Amino acid sequence: IIREEIMKFTDVLYDRTKEIWQAYDQHPFIKGIEDGSLAIDKFQFYMIQDYIYLWDYSKLFAIGALKAEDPQIIASFAGSMDFILNGEMEIHRGFMSDLGISEQEVLEEKTSLINRSYTNYMLSVSQKGGYEEVVAALLSCAWTYADIATGIDKRNPDAKKHEFYGRWIKGYISEDFQESAEIYKNQINEFAENLSEARKEYLIEVFYNCCLYELKFWDMAYNKAYDFEAVKAD
Repeated sequence: IIREEIMKFTDVLYDRTKEIWQAYDQHPFIKGIEDGSLAIDKFQFYMIQDYIYLWDYSKLFAIGALKAEDPQIIASFAGSMDFILNGEMEIHRGFMSDLGISEQEVLEEKTSLINRSYTNYMLSVSQKGGYEEVVAALLSCAWTYADIATGIDKRNPDAKKHEFYGRWIKGYISEDFQESAEIYKNQINEFAENLSEARKEYLIEVFYNCCLYELKFWDMAYNKAYDFEAVKAD
């Protein structure tokens, strides 16, 4: 307890989830992006499911803006929602164009059970809680992607030169994306200072669950799985 009191709340969040984070970097999907060996069909499955995911993920920021009172926080949620819809999703649209997939085909695609479960969990937590719960729910996606892409770039600087996966890496190591993740890391550190230990433990639980969902999302993508039974990485 003494150690946690002198740590930033994000340090506590990472400490509680570090084994999951370590699993990201060793995941065959991530390693495949890093060395360029990932099969295109697996990446295509991922891009479609992630595009579907981002529509629901963007709603978290609308809920956050609704629940927040501080004008700056409201503006940050609105800016992040715009970045997802017109920035991050634009990267996906570029990939889908390269793969010959129309947006209408994506919208008609079946949503995997992991995908649906993950977004339903985040939306439920956010709707039932305050804006603090919204930040705890959305943070894992933003923070882990920023960290995963940075890790790939550090381990293999040439990875971002890959004719296909390089664009994905560059999108998530970009200044805009990295700054968007930092905004919510800073927010959660600031408001955690005034929360009870019980409330902080609940936010840790939410963050942990979302980090675990992120890992299962990579499993889902690697195995092109629509249901739980097939979601197991090699």
